[in-house]
Amino acid sequence: MASPPKDMVEKKKVPDRADIPAQYKWNLEKMYENDTLWEKDVNILLKQVEEMRTFSGKLGDSADMLFRALKLRDAISRRLENIYVYARMRRDEDNRNAFYQEKSDQAQVLAVQVRGSLSFVVPEIIEIPEEKIKRFLAENEDLREYDFFFKELFRQKEHILSKREEQILAEIGEIAAAPQNIFGMLNNADIKFPVIRDESGEEIEVTKGRYIRLMESPDRRVRRDAFKALYHSYENQINTIGATLSYSVKKDVFFAKIRKYRSSLEAALSEDNIPVSVYDNLIEAVESRLDAMARYVSLRKRALKVDALHMYDLYVPIVPEVKIEVPYEEAKKRIKEGLRPLGEEYIRIMDKGFHEGWIDVYENQGKTGGAYSFGTYDSSPYILMNYQNTINDLFTLAHEMGHSMHSYYSHQNQPYIYGGYTIFVAEVASTVNEALLMEYLLNNTQDKKEKMYLLNHYLEQFRATVYRQTMFASFEKKIHEKVEKGEALTAENLSQIYLELNKKYYGSEMVYDDQIRFEWARIPHFYNAFYVYKYATGYSAAIALSQQILREGSEAVKRYIDFLKSGSSDYPIHLLQKAGVDMKTPEPIHRALDVFEGLVEKLENMLQV
Repeated sequence: MASPPKDMVEKKKVPDRADIPAQYKWNLEKMYENDTLWEKDVNILLKQVEEMRTFSGKLGDSADMLFRALKLRDAISRRLENIYVYARMRRDEDNRNAFYQEKSDQAQVLAVQVRGSLSFVVPEIIEIPEEKIKRFLAENEDLREYDFFFKELFRQKEHILSKREEQILAEIGEIAAAPQNIFGMLNNADIKFPVIRDESGEEIEVTKGRYIRLMESPDRRVRRDAFKALYHSYENQINTIGATLSYSVKKDVFFAKIRKYRSSLEAALSEDNIPVSVYDNLIEAVESRLDAMARYVSLRKRALKVDALHMYDLYVPIVPEVKIEVPYEEAKKRIKEGLRPLGEEYIRIMDKGFHEGWIDVYENQGKTGGAYSFGTYDSSPYILMNYQNTINDLFTLAHEMGHSMHSYYSHQNQPYIYGGYTIFVAEVASTVNEALLMEYLLNNTQDKKEKMYLLNHYLEQFRATVYRQTMFASFEKKIHEKVEKGEALTAENLSQIYLELNKKYYGSEMVYDDQIRFEWARIPHFYNAFYVYKYATGYSAAIALSQQILREGSEAVKRYIDFLKSGSSDYPIHLLQKAGVDMKTPEPIHRALDVFEGLVEKLENMLQV
């Protein structure tokens, strides 16, 4: 096997894509052997769109007519996905490539056109009486594939308005997006951050991208200066940002009322058919276990040997960083060993992915940064990485492989219409992989410093994903309820609500620096209402499932693999129930927090502080 170029590993020079060996690149030729075939598919798609127009106004004519229309709609969406994803991933290989820039832009324009041409389908089906749909299902056995699709449409029917009203709401969509867009411009383009001095005394501008790295600095003066610099910039804009978030919340409340929901929270959760009690259970369960967070805060204070723990001390590792080099070939071995509890079939399919061109491994000039899992119903579940031989890269690879395995199982076992999965469950498979890998590493690491570093890493995932995101969820609930009661939202009361939540979640041993009251002003997720809770519920469900897999063995594995195979063939709450976690109860959250508390105790014993 050819080795990766030496420069890639030493990170001295980012190589050109041509210098990377083929086995470290994804194989997109499986999608389209050449660009001519991609162009051919574009032309076929345009013809299918023309054919689709002939069904408009006729969906209620017969069961056969409805079935043929839905099958053509699926075929169009499926082909569009292939066209779009291929062009996008080709562009991501090297964003400097003008040819694929153009193809990616072409695919985006095409997607807008196609979705517009398909937009008549759902409103037209909703106008067909439900009894007539039931009769169609009895008449046409093939149409029964869409039974759950129809069920979901009619569940939402009471919240769908007349054609004219829906048209008006669609036309004001751009105006409704104004608060989010204005915040995005302010947050990404206009806001300016001060310059501080780094550990070496060199001047460095604080930016959003550098902030977390600065907060992880072992030099407390750097952390304090970065913290104050960042939040001073938001404080200078606080009234503008307060007004922007206030109108975003008012927009949420307006649309909920118009669509006849009892609250903006119910409206947001309705898309996934999630009961409001799930949201409330999350907050209540986490807030009943704040003693565990207080214990972790106390441990952090003692480990850092500080008289007072400040908000800017939350991100610095409490265990001195251990240099753990994990070359890519070693990462594959560790992941396979760590995920062995999931069974031989899972390992075999994953190994196929490692060796059959699913993964684009190394950074190259012009390549899109970060990592993702992508692909289509017909393609391999591809993974983009920028692997740098770190422990974080090891976990990122396991995480993205979790998404890809979820997609693989769903695509292999569901028809196209149910081949995807909702955001509510999207992070479950990825986090199960990370949790199982972490358990394996902790059980097989002999080096005490390395084990402490891993425990610190695991605890920070819990703090950032369960506690912090639940605190965000509580903040969102409180500010929406204020508007629903007719009360005003101002920068001052937003800041006060946020400060009180920090005090509640982190406890009495924390010093609450005044600047932390402005942290809400930099969180873009608050403009996508009631979204962040899914991180906490997904993480909790994944930890509970991983513990079941390790404790129960084959029975729990079978339930979990069946969950991966289910796609979106049922509501996410029901799919998780079948897997073994009932998110309608707080039990999975408590089980996950039991793990957190156990990790705190382990690290306490090892640090002996």
